[in-house]
Amino acid sequence: MGTDSPPEVSGNLEEQHRREICLVGRWMYERGHIVACEGNLSIRLDNNRILTTPTCMNKGMMSPEDLVIMDMDGRHLQGDRKISSEAGMHLLFYRMRPDVQAVCHGHPATATGFAAAGVGLDQALLPEVVVSLGKIPLVRYATPGTPDLGAVLEPYVPHYDALLLANHGAVTCGPDLRTAFFRMETLEHFAKIAFIAKLSGEPQLLTTREVAKLMAARARYHVSPPPGGGAELPETCDGGENETDEVTLTRSELDALVDEAVRKDRARR
Repeated sequence: MGTDSPPEVSGNLEEQHRREICLVGRWMYERGHIVACEGNLSIRLDNNRILTTPTCMNKGMMSPEDLVIMDMDGRHLQGDRKISSEAGMHLLFYRMRPDVQAVCHGHPATATGFAAAGVGLDQALLPEVVVSLGKIPLVRYATPGTPDLGAVLEPYVPHYDALLLANHGAVTCGPDLRTAFFRMETLEHFAKIAFIAKLSGEPQLLTTREVAKLMAARARYHVSPPPGGGAELPETCDGGENETDEVTLTRSELDALVDEAVRKDRARR
């Protein structure tokens, strides 16, 4: 077993995870990120077991005993209820991201409105969002609950912690379930602000140099970027196809700043 492998979860810790999924399910429902039987949540228990919400049940009204356990191939291991058809989306994150310990999927109304309009939340509007999530790209549509969805998600999973799903919703991940939920909450809050900015006039984007400073500051705020690297930057006010050499040089500078921030962050661990 490698050093990055999650330890096996004791019975007491599993009970804690069960209660936490029910708590976060209530938060999701109360905030309108899900309605009826929508959405799903999961936590990695160990190398081969995932604790997840069942299908056909309101995630705001669950009890710990309602949850199910599946293996990394999506096979049912424990629980009286059935596994969600969207379990494959969660498993993709766990297979590709050893750092991910929890996944949160929902249909937050404003963010899903952007996704249904074919618009990603990929502009550098808010410093806090740049630091915490970077770019939030839009993943093209694929039928939920099918291998097609995994195929379109796969190129994005190593590089991003929050994704919009075209005509579907959003998915976030994290080192624990609360972080994954907070990222969902941040995504929806950002969508509301972006929508109001568009209604109020022309959104004023941050510059590439400003984004560089924010990305380099991630280590200071104890934000670890996805280990895949290579994520695209949010759209800036001096970006686009007609960039000058000066802006291109600034992006090279950004890469150096981000690399330095990541090294410092890893040195602290």
